[in-house]
Amino acid sequence: MMSTRKYAIILTTSIWLILTNIVQAKPADLKTIHVLNRLTYGIRPGDIDRVQSIGIDKYIQQQLNPDSIAESPALIERLAKLDTIDLSPVELFQQYNPNRLINGQNPEVESRRLQQKQAREVTSQAREARLWRSIYSHRQLQEVMIDFWYNHFNVYAEKGLDRIWVGAYERQAIRPYALGKFRDLVGATATHPAMLFYLDNWRNVVPFTTKKGKSQGLNENYARELMELHTLGVDGGYQQDDVISLARILTGWGFKQPGQLVRDAYSFSFNANRHDFGNKTFLNQNIIGSGIGEGDRALDLLSKHPSTARHISFKLAQYFVSDNPPKSLVNRLSQRFIDTGGDIKLVLDTLFHSPEFMDKKYYGVKFKTPYQYAISSVRSIDPGAENSNTPDQLGMPKYGLINNPKPLNDILSQLGMAIYGCQTPNGYKNTQDAWLNPDSMTRRLNFVTNLGSGRMPLLLPAVNSTDLTINAFREKVTTMNPDDLIETLGDNLSTKTQQAIAASKPNIRIALILGSPEFMYK
Repeated sequence: MMSTRKYAIILTTSIWLILTNIVQAKPADLKTIHVLNRLTYGIRPGDIDRVQSIGIDKYIQQQLNPDSIAESPALIERLAKLDTIDLSPVELFQQYNPNRLINGQNPEVESRRLQQKQAREVTSQAREARLWRSIYSHRQLQEVMIDFWYNHFNVYAEKGLDRIWVGAYERQAIRPYALGKFRDLVGATATHPAMLFYLDNWRNVVPFTTKKGKSQGLNENYARELMELHTLGVDGGYQQDDVISLARILTGWGFKQPGQLVRDAYSFSFNANRHDFGNKTFLNQNIIGSGIGEGDRALDLLSKHPSTARHISFKLAQYFVSDNPPKSLVNRLSQRFIDTGGDIKLVLDTLFHSPEFMDKKYYGVKFKTPYQYAISSVRSIDPGAENSNTPDQLGMPKYGLINNPKPLNDILSQLGMAIYGCQTPNGYKNTQDAWLNPDSMTRRLNFVTNLGSGRMPLLLPAVNSTDLTINAFREKVTTMNPDDLIETLGDNLSTKTQQAIAASKPNIRIALILGSPEFMYK
C-alpha cells in the first residue's frame, strides 16, 4: 500500500505542473459558482442546482437575511449535545474556572488537574460548535461573517480565563451583530469580559499610588487596538494623545471581581472608583468627565468616523473580492457605510451587487485560508441530509459523514490557523501571501490525501466504533465517483488538471481534485 508521504509527493508534482493552467468553468455556471464560493464555506452536492433554481439575487437576499432561512435540523441536533456552549461568562467562571477554590481552599493536585481538563473541554466544545456550523449551517453567509468579525475583533483562547470565554464571546458579542449595525458590534465586544481580559482593559484605572508606594494606572492596550484594528485603522488619523485620552475615557471598564463576593463575578461592570473623571479631548472633540457615558460617546465617534468606514470597507472588499481590491469599490462601500450608519447588511448588499464583485477577472482569484480550505474540502464530499440521523444501510447517519470534527482543529493547527488560536489582536490574515508557501501546500495535500482515502478520524464515529462501521465510512469515501465531485464543484477544472486526474490511480483521484489549483482558490 502506498504511504501517505508518497501520495503527497505524487499530488504535489501533479498540482505544481498544472498550477498555471486554470481554465474557467462553463459560462452558464460561472456566476453561480463565484457567488457560492464567496458567500459560503464551499460548494456542497446540489448547491449549484439549488441556487440556479431560485436565482442568484434571491439566494443573496436569503443569505443576507439569515432568520428567513430554516436551520438544518441535523445541525440543531448536534449542537444540542454540547452542554457548555450556551453558558454565560458568569456561569462558565462559576462552573469551569480552572483556578476555582473548593470550599474556600486551593484544590489538591488531582482536583486542579480535573478543573483544567474541564476548562479545556469548554474550549473544545466551542471549537466543535464552530465547525459544525461552518460545515452544515444553511445560513452560510452568517457563519462566514462571524469568522470575519471574530478575526477583526480577535480574542486569543489560551490567555488565562479566555480559554473558557471565547465561545461565549463569539455567541454574545459577534454572532448577534454579524449582519447588524457596526456600532452595536463594537459596543458588544468592548463590554465583553473576554475582550476586557484579553486586551487588559480590566487593569485600566485612574493613576494612583498604592500604600506600598507602587504606582498603578492607565493601560493603553485596548484603547490602542480599538482605534488601530477595530475602527479607524493604522492610518486613520489619530495621534498618541488620542490613545491616552481614550484609555482615560475607558478607565473603570472591567468586570466584577470574584473577591467582591458577588454572584455575577466576571460580568461587565463600570467601577466609578477606578475612573478618571477629568475632562478629555478625543479626536478633536471635548469629552466632559461624566463616567460610563464617556465611553459610549467615544464609541459613537469611532463608529461614525470616515476613517472607520474606509477601514471596514477595505477589509470587506479584500475578503470578498480581491487581495488588492479596486478603489472604486472601497469608496462606494465607504459611502454606503456612512449613509446607512454602519449597517453591515446593507454594505454587503451593495458589495454583492457591485460590478466589481461580479467582474469575471475576480473569479477564482482568492486563495483560500486554511480554515476555508479545510471546511470546503469536507463540504464538497459530504452530501449531508436534513431531517434524520437514522443510520443508513452502511450504518452511517443520513445527515452526513462527519461524526467527530475534533481532528479538523488538529489539521487547522498544523496549517497555522487553529480556531481561536491567533495570539495577536490583529487576527488571522485572509490574503494569499500569508498562506501560499511550500510547507503549507504539503500539509494541505497530506490532509486531502487522508480525507480522500477515508483515513481521516473525523469520518469515523466518535465513540463505539467497530471494524464494520469504520470500514463502512471508509468505503463511503473511497468509492466516491470523482466525476460526481467534479460536477458538484461546477466542472471548472482545467484540461491539464483533468488529464492528470484521468491518468492517475483511482484511489487518489478525489485527493487530486481537492488538491488542485482550482480548488485552492475561490
